[in-house]
Amino acid sequence: MDRQIALRVFREAAERDSFAEAGRRLGLSPAAVSKNIAELEAHLGARLFQRTTRSKTLTEEGRIYLEHVVRGLDALAEADEALGLARTDPGGVLRVSAPMTVTMTWLSTRIPDFLRRYPDLRLDLRLDDRRVDLVREGFDLAIRGSDQLEDSSLVARRLADMPHVLCAAPAYLQARGAPTSPAALKAHECVRFSLSGHADAWTFSKGARTEQVTVRSRYSVSSSLAVCDALRAGFGLSLVPRPYVERDLRAGRLQAVLEDWRSVTTTLYAVYPSRRHLAPKVRVFLDFLAETFDATMI
Repeated sequence: MDRQIALRVFREAAERDSFAEAGRRLGLSPAAVSKNIAELEAHLGARLFQRTTRSKTLTEEGRIYLEHVVRGLDALAEADEALGLARTDPGGVLRVSAPMTVTMTWLSTRIPDFLRRYPDLRLDLRLDDRRVDLVREGFDLAIRGSDQLEDSSLVARRLADMPHVLCAAPAYLQARGAPTSPAALKAHECVRFSLSGHADAWTFSKGARTEQVTVRSRYSVSSSLAVCDALRAGFGLSLVPRPYVERDLRAGRLQAVLEDWRSVTTTLYAVYPSRRHLAPKVRVFLDFLAETFDATMI
């Protein structure tokens, strides 16, 4: 017995007071209707219909059972409809993890417009520079910056490349002098972003020449915003993604040094658990991220 078919047969027969009409509605023969009802009664150990040659009426047990069957089948239909809408219309709660500085630099002023586009969508955006476990912590998507993305079962979509720049406040450079080579950084105060993949060693290259400098710092901090604040305050040099300090460089609040040397480039990715059955809420947010970074990257 197919339990769900039997329940639908029972409901149709009871509500229409006719086995024949139930069969026509469901595309079943009278014999198939009778068989489903009989098997359901055998499964329940109770008679659902009183049968005579002229009529078939619900028993007391049948009336009680019908109330529960109607509620159950209606709930299943509503669940199917809700999932169908979720597969086509962006809605529900979208949980996203993103670095603080990335969000404040590019996204925070644009998110209200994104949410206006999708009134049924709720965004739970967690700003955290640490690398979250998407599956274990229940995130739909995360934005990550990496010099080299690690092997993972996650799907990664590239958003932007961020070249780094070594910079400091003019007051600091006036007091301590500008370094003329990477090796000269050993004599300078350096501000260290502790969550960076190159926090302990900064690498510079010029042509075929490469130099790596071990970073010794009195100030190590897990926020890029705090690193930038320290630079503006004249406390040392740091190697930071250029987009984070572009306005400061243009305004003269910070000054780039060793510009004839190239350093690392961090790539921003949107990562999410699976490409299969991608929920509309995730798809539209990925599109929003792509549009935003295409429009704003320098």
